[in-house]
Amino acid sequence: MIRFILFIFSFAFVVANLGAQELNATVTINTQKVEVSNSEIFKSLENSISELLNGEKWTNATFSKNERINVSVSIAINELQNESIFNTEIVITSRRPVYNSTYQTTLFNFRDTKFNFLFTYGESIRYNSLSISDNLVAVIAYYAYIVIGLDFDSFSKNGGKPYFAKAMEIANSAQSLNTEGWEPFANKNNRFDIAVALTDESMQSFHSIWYNYHRLGLDEMVVNPNRARIRIIETINDLKELYLKRPNSPLLTLFAEAKLDELIRVCSENSKDEKKEIRKTLKQIFPTKSEIINNLK
Repeated sequence: MIRFILFIFSFAFVVANLGAQELNATVTINTQKVEVSNSEIFKSLENSISELLNGEKWTNATFSKNERINVSVSIAINELQNESIFNTEIVITSRRPVYNSTYQTTLFNFRDTKFNFLFTYGESIRYNSLSISDNLVAVIAYYAYIVIGLDFDSFSKNGGKPYFAKAMEIANSAQSLNTEGWEPFANKNNRFDIAVALTDESMQSFHSIWYNYHRLGLDEMVVNPNRARIRIIETINDLKELYLKRPNSPLLTLFAEAKLDELIRVCSENSKDEKKEIRKTLKQIFPTKSEIINNLK
């Protein structure tokens, strides 16, 4: 009887933890640019990254299976040396559901062209926060925390703060790897610079913008669309203030890549004069995105 009770308890514990992880990640490897004798190495890489993202417990928060964050990871192999040295680029996209709807809003949509690493067939990769010695693990763990941080930030004010701090820790530790993509202040889309921007106390307005846009705006759209639209449009002025303060901030790039198309759709219900003013402001903030902004007619 005792053994039976212990078995039931153990089974319940395992079942409860099946949905404990935070991410629901889909990983794809694009190999169109390379030819190798053993294509199984790409499947092995895909499986190892998927197991790391979906199997690791990244936070202390409790997630049910249907609460896991949907993430797609696409890695394009640009060059393969000795079937173990990979020169690649990675695109990470994450989404979350909007309250009272079937709509999924994009939170992160980022292309990183500086992703080089070592990997051998059949290798199992693990994340150890106390020791960052592998660029493959470092980059994947870094983006896992960025994705989680942006998701938490969209639900509660500064909810992502501890996860952005984790990403910053990885960026600091990765300096010892002497690998592209981690160099401090190399360019505004550098991993190090993004982590700095997300943890910089002087850039706290971005986190308020993110929360107001999603929780007070999009999540209210079904219940009170007019009020929700007003709150979303108010974030444009807040973005302008951030732009005037730090015009080269990578946070503006993160916002544009994830939200600009959606923002244009939201603003499409405004009056002609209002849309004209919105276009003018958005073009000032995002001067390279005129093609998208001009869709607001």
